[in-house]
Amino acid sequence: MSKNTAGAALTAALRADIERLLTAEPEVRADEDDSVHQMRVATRRLRSVLRSYKKLLDADAANRMRTELSWLAGLLGVARDAEVRGERFTALLDRFAEADCAALEPTRDRLVRAEQDRYREAHAEILTALDSKRYRAMRRELKTWRANPPMPKSARKADADEVFDKVLRADRKRVRGLIRAEPTAAPADRVELLHDIRKSAKRLRYSCDAAKPTLGERAADLGTRAKHLQTVLGDHRDAVESFDALRARAAEARAAGEDTALYVTLADAEDTAAGGHLAHYPAAAAAIDKS
Repeated sequence: MSKNTAGAALTAALRADIERLLTAEPEVRADEDDSVHQMRVATRRLRSVLRSYKKLLDADAANRMRTELSWLAGLLGVARDAEVRGERFTALLDRFAEADCAALEPTRDRLVRAEQDRYREAHAEILTALDSKRYRAMRRELKTWRANPPMPKSARKADADEVFDKVLRADRKRVRGLIRAEPTAAPADRVELLHDIRKSAKRLRYSCDAAKPTLGERAADLGTRAKHLQTVLGDHRDAVESFDALRARAAEARAAGEDTALYVTLADAEDTAAGGHLAHYPAAAAAIDKS
């Protein structure tokens, strides 16, 4: 039996993620580099831990907090997605566009500058949210959770080894089930199923992170494998979404009478990149089954 209780272990895990979120807030307000990404990750980690370890928590309080974190993550996601697309399009143009290409500046306007505008608009929405009563109420509650999250006494006293091991087994089983369903998925459904596998791997990764102080190397090793699977499928997803966005922007450019040859080049590059990332998927998926 572990000397550590499940209550103490989960409190420590929640405290670390809450501190990540609170630390990111002033950086987001100042629009510091990568701050939106860091705050978004913090909200996702918290939501994931609340979901995986829900049996240790008061259901009403946990569900309410997950709803609030989902609201905040949604706002952060709009800004982060625009930021990522802008950076990705910039890198593609730098790599594939000729300096004397007549279509370069119109294409840059439609791709990069448009995403930068979307980011600024989304960031303004985030600042409004951070000044709202809703966010302040959530932040106050999270601050109390750092020392005293809503857990029944029975959960607080449970053995941490047993509880955390059970959670990791359940989260791993979920990933395995999705991986085993993937080969039989219809082609039209495969991209979304791969996305579901990625999200499930991310949940497993975060539950492993929470369990590392309790379960040690076993949780760390499984978390590393889950992170690799998440990364492989995340890179694939980014390339697929960039490909789709480029095709949509090309259609807009075509309707406006602009040259779209450069869009085709960039979209082909992203299609190739998506295939390259997906080639790493079988090995990453198989590693989750490793004992």
